[in-house]
Amino acid sequence: MDKKTILAVVLSVAVFGIYTVFFAPAPPPKQAAPAQQLSQTSKDTTTISAAATQKLTAKKSATKQVIAKKEAPPKDIKVETENYTAIFSTRGAALKSFQLKGYQKECTVCTDDIYPKIKNFVTGQKQPDKAKNNDLIELVTVNGAMPYPLAITFPESATQIAADSIYDANVTNLDLKISKEKKSLVFSRIFDGKIKVEKIFTFNPDNFSIVLDVKVSNLTDAPLNPIPHLNWYQYVDPKREEDSYSHEGPVAYVSKSIKREKVSDIAAEKSLGPDVSWGGFEKKYFMAVIIPQDPSLTSINMSKDSSNMISLELKRTKSTIPPDQSGLFSYTLFIGPKDYTLLKKQGITLEEAIEFDSFIPGLKWLSIALLFFINFLHQYVNNYGVAIIILTILIKLIFWPLGNISYRSMKEMQKLQPKIEELKEKFKNDKNKIGQETMALYRSHKVNPMSGCLPILIQIPVFIGLYNTLLYAIELRQSPFFWWIQDLSAKDPYYITPIIMGATQFIQQKMTPTVGDPMQAKIMLLMPIVFTFIFLNFPAGLVIYWLLNNVLSIGQQYYINKKLAN
Repeated sequence: MDKKTILAVVLSVAVFGIYTVFFAPAPPPKQAAPAQQLSQTSKDTTTISAAATQKLTAKKSATKQVIAKKEAPPKDIKVETENYTAIFSTRGAALKSFQLKGYQKECTVCTDDIYPKIKNFVTGQKQPDKAKNNDLIELVTVNGAMPYPLAITFPESATQIAADSIYDANVTNLDLKISKEKKSLVFSRIFDGKIKVEKIFTFNPDNFSIVLDVKVSNLTDAPLNPIPHLNWYQYVDPKREEDSYSHEGPVAYVSKSIKREKVSDIAAEKSLGPDVSWGGFEKKYFMAVIIPQDPSLTSINMSKDSSNMISLELKRTKSTIPPDQSGLFSYTLFIGPKDYTLLKKQGITLEEAIEFDSFIPGLKWLSIALLFFINFLHQYVNNYGVAIIILTILIKLIFWPLGNISYRSMKEMQKLQPKIEELKEKFKNDKNKIGQETMALYRSHKVNPMSGCLPILIQIPVFIGLYNTLLYAIELRQSPFFWWIQDLSAKDPYYITPIIMGATQFIQQKMTPTVGDPMQAKIMLLMPIVFTFIFLNFPAGLVIYWLLNNVLSIGQQYYINKKLAN
């Protein structure tokens, strides 16, 4: 570029600069924004911020609801053994159903006519048994949305653990019918990142016992002081027909004593313990109980709500779990039949739940002895009715000598009756003299007035012991005899055996020598009628025992009368 060009460019830039500084018009002054406009802008900003915050809060709330809704629904886990079928639920890691195999519900269709049965028996035709109920016994009954049995809670804990919380399970089902090895079902859940609860059920395929270990892990930096409440819930229908001969409701063994509570008597929460060996819910032939590892540290609370749901809580005393460590609470469950031999094997007084001492406590040993003997006979005859008949004959043979003495004594007393009447006439104004002279008359003829009552007095304990055995021994539940008697533990549905028993009682009474005044003899003739009405609702097995005993007594009385006549 030459010098002229450079000079022209420099002069042009200088001219533009001089014009801009001295001759260009000044720009208009910048006006400040009005105060009202500034305030509105701030308000709009605040409104937008609040709306955004509200929207964010709503979004978080919706997110929480979505998370809650997305919690896994409860699932069922089936556990099956040769003895029972149990359904556990992940809701509460608890027991939803427990059906016993080999035990049907009570017979509800027992109205078959007796005459076709007799006809089929005579003709040898086999009649199908329509009276059997194939529905298995169910030991878990809950109502509505109530928690399931064996739910565990920690009410005194800061972290709330609901009885219906959803747990995770390690398996979907357990089949122990083929495998004879113990297997475990494990439920687990972490609550609020602070506590992990694991419920470990271990099943033994050979019996009705289940081991439950509750493992509580402390995930915090501070010690935990949990107080576990292991619960059993049971709904009781208020319209049910109550059995006056048995108990249905809470039962516990506290301080070496059995404790029972009627459902109707549970108005407010009742606490028993400590020193609770076991506690739960029982029916006449079945029960479900929880056995704590440490009875001395355990108490039991019983309560009932407005829907007639019974709640039983086995509460343990407070324990301390350090940070990052675990505590273990162990229990044993027994859910099954009230079989004396089976309960005795547990070694923890579970057999006390059988009401063998319901009438006279001191005769419990006799009821148990009779049960063992009947079971022994059943091994050979395979019919409990026949076993009762054999037992009756053996008891009669044992007491046969006493019966002979009694009948001879009453016969001799009958012969002395005219002389006694003479004494009453001679000393009618002196009752003490009548008594003295009567006893002297008995001594001179070697007659013992008490010997006539001795066989009856001895048989009363046997009768009561057998009564308790037949009424409460599960071995006789739904055990058939023949024809219309399909349950020896229940009453005769047609009242045939009680009526025949009353007739034999009347015949025996007529054959018995009358001792005393005629009015007393007439009163004694009313006893068969009274006995008949009493026996109408007694177990059929007991009626069979008394009926056969009457028949054998009639035979013995006939033998004695004929022998003395000669």
